[in-house]
Amino acid sequence: MVDIRFRKRYHFYRHTTYDVSKIGQGVTMMKIGIIGLGKMGINLAENCVDAGHQVVGYDLHLPQLAENQNEMTLVNHLSQMIEELPRPRIIWSMVPSGAPTEAIFQEMMTLLEPEDIFIDGGNSNYKESVIRGKLMAEKQLYFFDVGTSGGMKGAREGACFMIGGDEHIFKQIEPLFAGIAVANGYLYAGAVGSGHYLKMVHNGIEYGMMQAIGEGFDLLEHAPYSFDYEKVAKVWNNGSVIRSWLMELTQSAFKKDQRLEEIQGIMYSSGEGKWTVEESLEQQVATPIITMSLMMRYRSLYPDTFSGKVVAALRNEFGGHEVEKK
Repeated sequence: MVDIRFRKRYHFYRHTTYDVSKIGQGVTMMKIGIIGLGKMGINLAENCVDAGHQVVGYDLHLPQLAENQNEMTLVNHLSQMIEELPRPRIIWSMVPSGAPTEAIFQEMMTLLEPEDIFIDGGNSNYKESVIRGKLMAEKQLYFFDVGTSGGMKGAREGACFMIGGDEHIFKQIEPLFAGIAVANGYLYAGAVGSGHYLKMVHNGIEYGMMQAIGEGFDLLEHAPYSFDYEKVAKVWNNGSVIRSWLMELTQSAFKKDQRLEEIQGIMYSSGEGKWTVEESLEQQVATPIITMSLMMRYRSLYPDTFSGKVVAALRNEFGGHEVEKK
């Protein structure tokens, strides 16, 4: 275990100062463990350090290190993280959903002690989170499912959090979220599972919004006029009804590649859109736009569509998701 300083992998503006007076508490500095220092985890960790918290980090593949960057402690094993943290421990997992999250959860079940807190900040299925919450409660552990939005930039500068778990215990860790969230950017959603449920529906809406943007520019591509797509996105994002961060990212994507000729229109699906559609079927709630946007992602796995290029570029802009190069 060594004290080190992180090299920033991505260029972002510094985190701004924050004020937790709205929740009637002073600033509470904490020492927390963060598991998973990938695209989101490393930025979240640096955000926490900027907010004055001490961070103990763990990753299967430790990031590059350098002098004169934000200080935190790296450990080689999760057992070392447990030893390093004060009771009750707060451990935040930012690993991919599915098998990686389940592996971390199982290890935490053996390492954590009563009253410790485990946060799953990945995009897990809410039904799995409900089960994990019950299993941890049986061992007097507190489980929080936290939907995290805002991409890499949000994780670094101020993210949006949707939080499920024990309400009383949440009050103890609320200053952590108040310090690293964007203004008005965190919500205690309710019982275990509610945080990931909100994030699931959020991502379903995101699917539909990106598909609409992609289809609009696809129509422009076939119009009897020659449009500058970067300028179109810019004007639409200044005063129009459809102005948004996604439109800002659309402008950024076209600035880099005027006709997106360097990428293929393959739009991968990471799971949340599918879960949203499955939930809508279970609840018998009509979600035709979200459902069709999911179908279009499957369609994109076949020969190129321009709308697929736009959505693929947007996913790369906000989340660093890889695009398929030609």
